[in-house]
Amino acid sequence: MKPLAPILTSELFPELRGHLLALLDDLAPDDWLAPTTAGQWNVKDVALHLLGGDLGNLSRRRDQSSLTASIHSWDDLVAFINRINQSWVAAAQRLSTQVLRDLLDHSGRQMDEYFMSRDPFGLGTPVSWAGPDPAPNWLDIAREYTERWHHQQQIRDATHRPGLYEPRLFAPVLDTFVRALPRTFRDVSAPGETTVQLTIPGEAGGHWTLRRASTAWELLSGESPSPTAGVTIAAEIAWKIFTRGIRGEAARAAAKITGDQALGAKVVEMVSVIA
Repeated sequence: MKPLAPILTSELFPELRGHLLALLDDLAPDDWLAPTTAGQWNVKDVALHLLGGDLGNLSRRRDQSSLTASIHSWDDLVAFINRINQSWVAAAQRLSTQVLRDLLDHSGRQMDEYFMSRDPFGLGTPVSWAGPDPAPNWLDIAREYTERWHHQQQIRDATHRPGLYEPRLFAPVLDTFVRALPRTFRDVSAPGETTVQLTIPGEAGGHWTLRRASTAWELLSGESPSPTAGVTIAAEIAWKIFTRGIRGEAARAAAKITGDQALGAKVVEMVSVIA
């Protein structure tokens, strides 16, 4: 086991955006109306959400213009994010799919430039699902990368298009999502040196070990010699679990758990998105 390495994703944004634009160009009119796993949203709604994310990020991050809100807890944050997401998608319904596609190209280029301009090792804002403390910019940027990847993949699944599962694009998604494990286990008591190993097979996956230290859980890269609990999840299922696409008993059934069943089951409760 060894310390986790940074996840550097800035250079991947233009490539990911290119895949999105090609995907949208290929959609038939009925495809835009297909339901997705993103709650009640159809394909057009998810694409509108991606556009709203770009415009909101450019305004808040680059231009230092943000909404004011009274946020005192995790529940307040989730409610606020859900509210602004839904209001944007509803307001933007009048956009044609061609206008939407062109705006995603325009906003995406500006987002690409912004992310590449950031010092990846500088200290930025917290990544709330990973912890309350300010995070290095590389984790904040990687979080934004996973947002764009998983929503594009929802569109691909909904319209029966091939997935973006090549390791170059997919491995950073899984590695970023797993960083939510310590927060997921923050209220779980266990003896010191208890270990929970997560294995995601395949070139895009890997092994991660959550270890109970003196005062908190710490996440390491690699396998534990004798884990207290072991959890194995297929890569194409793991991201859906971590983004609420599969929950509850279905998530538990999709994972192979060895050793301590309660600790293992906690892994599939992990959520690596805000809302």
